[in-house]
Amino acid sequence: MSSRCALLLEIIFALLLPPLGVCLRYGCCTAEFFVCLLLTILGYLPGIIYALYAIVLVNPDRDEYRDRYYTLA
Repeated sequence: MSSRCALLLEIIFALLLPPLGVCLRYGCCTAEFFVCLLLTILGYLPGIIYALYAIVLVNPDRDEYRDRYYTLA
């Protein structure tokens, strides 16, 4: 779980350069990063919206699909 200071920095980076904020949270070779990069290229505002959604609302530590996979394996 990230600290409040790290979360605040990720949000600030997401407002300035959306893929950078997502990269700090998820890593640079993930689907979230490439979706954010594509949305930012297509339009700056959709990139910001997705970056804020991915950083604030989605918790990378609790992925329901990953949990289902590990219970099947």
